[in-house]
Amino acid sequence: MKKYSLIVVFFALVFTGCEDFLDRPQLTQMNDETYWTNENNLRLFANGFYANYFIGYNSSFTVDYAPLRGYTFNDDLASAGKQANFEVQAPPTRGATSEGAGWLANYSGPTWNFALVRKSNFFLERIEGMKSGILQDEAFRHWTAVARFFRGFEYSRLVSVFGNVPYYGRVVGDSELAELYKDRDDRAVVMDNVYDDFVYVLENMRLTDGGSSQYLNRYIAAAFISRLMLFEGTWQKYHLGNTEKAKKYLQLAVDAAGFVMQSGKWSFTRDFRTLFGSENLAGHPEVLMYRQYDAALTVTHSIASYSNLTEGQGQAANLDLVKSFIARDGRPYQNSTVPNANQFNLSNLIVTRDPRFEATFWDFPRTQAATLLYSDKFIDRVGPTLFGTAYPAQYASNTNTNDAPVMRLAEVALNWIEAKAELATLGGTPVTQADIDASINAIRNRPLDAIASGKGVVKTAPLQLAAITPAFDPERDQTVDPLIWEIRRERRMEFVFEHTRLQDIRRWKKIDYMNAATNTDILRGPWVDFPAEKAANRINLLTPNKVNILKVEKADGTIVTYNGSNAAEMVGYYIPETAANRDAFSDRVYLAPVGQAEIAQYQDKGYTLTQTAGW
Repeated sequence: MKKYSLIVVFFALVFTGCEDFLDRPQLTQMNDETYWTNENNLRLFANGFYANYFIGYNSSFTVDYAPLRGYTFNDDLASAGKQANFEVQAPPTRGATSEGAGWLANYSGPTWNFALVRKSNFFLERIEGMKSGILQDEAFRHWTAVARFFRGFEYSRLVSVFGNVPYYGRVVGDSELAELYKDRDDRAVVMDNVYDDFVYVLENMRLTDGGSSQYLNRYIAAAFISRLMLFEGTWQKYHLGNTEKAKKYLQLAVDAAGFVMQSGKWSFTRDFRTLFGSENLAGHPEVLMYRQYDAALTVTHSIASYSNLTEGQGQAANLDLVKSFIARDGRPYQNSTVPNANQFNLSNLIVTRDPRFEATFWDFPRTQAATLLYSDKFIDRVGPTLFGTAYPAQYASNTNTNDAPVMRLAEVALNWIEAKAELATLGGTPVTQADIDASINAIRNRPLDAIASGKGVVKTAPLQLAAITPAFDPERDQTVDPLIWEIRRERRMEFVFEHTRLQDIRRWKKIDYMNAATNTDILRGPWVDFPAEKAANRINLLTPNKVNILKVEKADGTIVTYNGSNAAEMVGYYIPETAANRDAFSDRVYLAPVGQAEIAQYQDKGYTLTQTAGW
């Protein structure tokens, strides 16, 4: 289905007013008076939301909401030089009115923009107008659910970035200044409305629509609802201490995810790498929804190019992330029985860690990556082998055509088990081994592809609930429940470079993980034997221009700097060039400030827009 090409067509057909003095409606273009007449037009209008919510690998060189290149601000990644800072002051302006997704990388969400809220409400009003004489009851309820889903999605994103925001449940007229310029509503008021929208969606949206599994349906919506309600439930628990709200939202996350899982329509029966590098994700057993790319339709992206071993990765995986990967016996490296599990050079990591490590990273250090740990996750197995040749279009520039998974079963399962574990800490039913088996262990039991098996990679042993004691991981954050810690580890391994990490540490109230003053591993790469790498003709940084620049850290914490004559000593954890901690930050960075221009605009109209707390 060429869904995204339809979006382009749709936006080329604008709703126009009447242009001549006789005020006659145009007959050759869509307009508001003649458009709302059938379901196909509703479906086309709904497709206009897709590029803002189901972004996949985005398009061309655009990085907003794109893995690998957009989601690079978190504690998984490091760069050379000083690390990117958090926002330090309220910006001059933060508003927007276009129907675009917007992008604030430091918050992984949209800017201060209610255009898509208005569009959802507009959609709802037009659907209501079709209730009598055009839509049957079932169709009316489905399309109402579609519009309410997008409204709930947008408000969930806005709240995740700004906290309190003004809530609009209808289209507000230009003359309704008191409504247009009302101050923020409390977060709980907004999210309770979102909750109601999502409950309606889960009761009324069609299981399939339009003959295609890739149109928005109840399963896809439920999967996203599990994500959004998990975020809000854990935010309520860890930031606001509101147990009742946390339980309410977390239970909806469990119910929504459970609806998908219990359907039996998807399974973990294909290897991890096919999720990201396949030219065609149609029929993939783990993918609920994907974005299709097609060179013939000029719908392409650039994410595979930045996985091809040639293009640079200025933000690359750090040692802290590496250490979080579980060993293949299902134990943290400190307690693992796997030989060499405590060795952090890549050749050992590939065969001692969970298979997702090998599927995420190249086998040897690469200077194209800031930490020398290069990710080839978002390309097929063939692309990296073409290094040094002329890449075909599918692996080069902005002409990549591998499909992007937009929603997959692993996220649903991990949302489900985390929400259940969080509810258990709030007096809910304890997590069982059967719950672990249906989620984490099902994911770990994915098949391996032949290339991974050929390297000696094996599946990770199942997680045993009885083994999760306070001593299971000696480096566990002691403020985190041991089981929840292991669930969080599973998310970290599963979603490297994807949308989750910054959102996860924000909702858990763990943004301090990004402070290298207390976590130096975030400014380190893997263990590298530079003389051996030079001898093997893989990388050579033992050169005159690296004197007083190349540094490694020994196991005892000693830092050694290359001086031109101590090559034999250059064995240790790689320190990215001139790497330095980001500026100090405080808890105010959990939420974004609004712009000074927006506050002034309210004042000009005689109203008040409250600034975000702390700003």
